[in-house]
Amino acid sequence: MSEKNTSGQQGLSVTFVWLAVTFCVCLVASNLFVPRLWQVGKLPLQLSGAVLIFPISYVINDLLTEVYGYRKAMLVIWMGFALSAFVAVAAQLVSWLPAPIYPENQTVASSFNTLFGLVPRTTVASLLAFVLGSHMNAWVMSKMKVATKGKGFGWRAILSTVAGELCDSVIFYPLAFLGVMPVGAILSIILTQVTVKTLYEVLILPLTTVIARRLKRSEGIDTYDYNVSYNPFITKAE
Repeated sequence: MSEKNTSGQQGLSVTFVWLAVTFCVCLVASNLFVPRLWQVGKLPLQLSGAVLIFPISYVINDLLTEVYGYRKAMLVIWMGFALSAFVAVAAQLVSWLPAPIYPENQTVASSFNTLFGLVPRTTVASLLAFVLGSHMNAWVMSKMKVATKGKGFGWRAILSTVAGELCDSVIFYPLAFLGVMPVGAILSIILTQVTVKTLYEVLILPLTTVIARRLKRSEGIDTYDYNVSYNPFITKAE
């Protein structure tokens, strides 16, 4: 059972709901932005457009696990999974609709189909990588919190992000871009993505630390996952 310092608060708070919604929006938006690659300055390196938003989901994952515990974090992760799957299916259905009548609309429809035709593949790859990567992030964060008795939030946040992002990128990019990009380019983008996202975590860490402290104080809760099953399919609190 998770050990919690709480003031009798029951159910899901408004703050928790906002964090969950933001997490899900970041995930869905990231899946849409993945196909848009861009060059890093004049370097022979490319990044996905998702790098601008997706790291936010890992920061929120850290906050959810730190404050509410592993189970609540996995609940939000599965919510994001379900919503992303819905958007992917909807995009595919819209892409299959008949072409419009007028030429100017046909150009827009063609561009739409080209973009969103990639969404199902990238979303399948993203969902698998996301669930495993986010689970790894939450698992490391939770285990380290118990082991350190809640100390060293900064190091725990960074190390859990490295573990989660590495797992995510190693799974996602080969599945999403194999056959579309050279293997060398895929390996390069994996390394670059993990590095950039980790630096993102480091840069935003002071703010994340302050938010975590204020959340614990305002929510009246600080969860330690003692004797909790880390089965990712179990989200209900024990």
